[in-house]
Amino acid sequence: MPIKIPQAKKKTEKKASGGRKIPFQSPKGMHDRLPADFLYFDKIEKAIKKVSLFYGFDRLETPLLEDIKLFERGTGLTSEIVQKQMFTVKTKGDGVLALRPEMTPGVVRAYIENGLQYVSNPGKFFYCGPVFRYEQPQHGRFRQFYQVGFEVLNSDDAAYDAQIIIASLKIFEELKLKNVVVKLNTIGCKNCRAAYVKKLKEYYKNKTGDLCRDCAKRYTENPLRLLDCKQEKCQPLKAQAPQTLDFLCAACKAHFKSVLEYLDGGQIPYLIDATLVRGLDYYSRSVFEFFAEGVDFAIGGGGRYDYLSETLGGPKMPAVGSACGVERMIEAMKLQDVHISSKSAYKAFLIYMGDQAKKQGMLLLDEFYKAGIPVKESFAKESLKSQLRLADKEKVDYALILGQREVFEEVILLRDMKSGTQEAIPLKKIVAELKKRI
Repeated sequence: MPIKIPQAKKKTEKKASGGRKIPFQSPKGMHDRLPADFLYFDKIEKAIKKVSLFYGFDRLETPLLEDIKLFERGTGLTSEIVQKQMFTVKTKGDGVLALRPEMTPGVVRAYIENGLQYVSNPGKFFYCGPVFRYEQPQHGRFRQFYQVGFEVLNSDDAAYDAQIIIASLKIFEELKLKNVVVKLNTIGCKNCRAAYVKKLKEYYKNKTGDLCRDCAKRYTENPLRLLDCKQEKCQPLKAQAPQTLDFLCAACKAHFKSVLEYLDGGQIPYLIDATLVRGLDYYSRSVFEFFAEGVDFAIGGGGRYDYLSETLGGPKMPAVGSACGVERMIEAMKLQDVHISSKSAYKAFLIYMGDQAKKQGMLLLDEFYKAGIPVKESFAKESLKSQLRLADKEKVDYALILGQREVFEEVILLRDMKSGTQEAIPLKKIVAELKKRI
């Protein structure tokens, strides 16, 4: 059944800079992406595209809305995402759709539905887009946020577990994040995990009264997720709990050993965390999370999900993936004082004086566009002084000054913004001249 979303509390009414009341505000837990934010977003997207190209990941995009059953079966009925955090939409028929709370089930569905297993085997994909979770907004948590990630479908090779980890670390490296380490564990396969879960339940059997409310429920529904709890009161019990590493079958031991050997071979720093299980029901074998120095939250994570395809009614298809929260990466960059260059893409600023010059300037901009030369303008400004001030603010190399006299003489003044020198260039040659100089 779809989860009924309680109405958000009314926000405190804001006022615009002029003192007027704002009639509408962004929904609670959702935020506007302002021009300054794109300095970070663009850098992150550039980084994932660069890393994906090198490691051979193709971009794949799934719909924002999916059948709710995809996440109930895939992400898991006992997961916090499905139980508490999905935004749902009832269709005109009998169906219920959900705004995607995560990417992986949709990627698996798309791979199977579109027959990509016959084209890409294994299938290697990356994505970058918004996801939605109804949770209490707080520092670093939003109801709409962005994720970037990698998926490798149709392979159980431990080399891909390592490659997913390495590719994620390369993104952090491109973003200049310092001292990022991966914590990892293995939770075994469905065969050896049963013995571990039994032992875990025995350990917690007489301790349920000391657990938080969510963990008391997890004990019955999904004991493995007791180790995923972040509540302070549950940490002492969690620290002394049995370890999955002691219950692995021979195949899982060999797989995890291979993952570590690949990471060692690549000189990748890692820490084995025996309590790490991740919060989604579909994980098996390798699980991991990424942490940066001076940042007290995970900036990403992932793991292997060898049974997800079968859970969704598809073929047997082992897979592994990772996902990183864009807003979390941005927060980590800010905490580490990572500098993002705000250098303008514009090399020149077009300044006009008078209506005829303004009309001629419009034609010139089209010529610059065809030549691939970005030129900034401010047709709303009238004075030479204000336009020059804007040109200086943009830190452009050149100002192109066009007045009534220049239009009549079919020339334009080319001013070097660093030296202050300027010269008259024939209008028909200005595009070639500027292209030569920049």
